[in-house]
Amino acid sequence: MPKGPRMPLYTPEQRRRRDSSRWTLVQGILAPVQFVICLVSTVLVLRYIGSGTGYGLATASVIVKTGALYTIMITGAIWEKEVFGQYLLAPAFFWEDIVSFGVIALHTAYLVGLLSGAIGPQALMYLALVAYLAYAVNAVQFLWKLRQARLAQPAPAMASSGVAI
Repeated sequence: MPKGPRMPLYTPEQRRRRDSSRWTLVQGILAPVQFVICLVSTVLVLRYIGSGTGYGLATASVIVKTGALYTIMITGAIWEKEVFGQYLLAPAFFWEDIVSFGVIALHTAYLVGLLSGAIGPQALMYLALVAYLAYAVNAVQFLWKLRQARLAQPAPAMASSGVAI
């Protein structure tokens, strides 16, 4: 079955709002910072699981990762409001937001398990890895959307010849 033309990710007005929003820059900074935090934390968590040492450092890294996640989710909701007119679940990012809710739920479950003592150290570390796997899926979703947005942008025209490149 042939596919029809795709709706652009942004209308021209949404693209203008995206490009002029300070939250676009904030997201552009927070996303790679959160990714690096996740990589470091994953190493620390795996080290604890493999050796039984470094629980405090691994735990602290998961807490930092969770804080970064909450920060990017809050600022992302503000960005979505500025660009699309609603805080979350804008049609252009609906599924990314849905998966983000799952990622946040897993990270929050980690914090609740840690603070309540209801989940033991080993299980907490496995929960962190599951949360990180969900985060990785969500990151791929957002990277795919970024790629779609870039591919949908009209090519800049050469000023001197009028030829599009």
